Amino acid sequence: MKKSSKVTLTLVAALSVAACNRQRRDPCQPATFNQQACQQAVHDGGYYWNGSWSPLQYHYPYPYYYDSYRSYVDNGGHVNAEPGKVYGHPGDPAVTRGGFGETGAGHGAGE
Repeated sequence: MKKSSKVTLTLVAALSVAACNRQRRDPCQPATFNQQACQQAVHDGGYYWNGSWSPLQYHYPYPYYYDSYRSYVDNGGHVNAEPGKVYGHPGDPAVTRGGFGETGAGHGAGE
């Protein structure tokens, strides 16, 4: 293989990885579940992802998605939730969307 081909393949691979890292994550999917963002997404028919609207029709009420998430976790599934701020509305910098991280822990512990 020529040296220029190796460089091209390396560049293509790096760009592919970068594109995957920017992929939108549905807050109602069990592996990326975010409670508050999912509730809002089901209510609004979509969600914001880093300031861009992602319309999505949810066919079930919120408890269905929460139950799917709980079943996934109970069966050993790993959750890689995004921080709540990626789901915020672009025009409202005061909105903070908690998840199961610091914000959720502080409020749940009665602090």
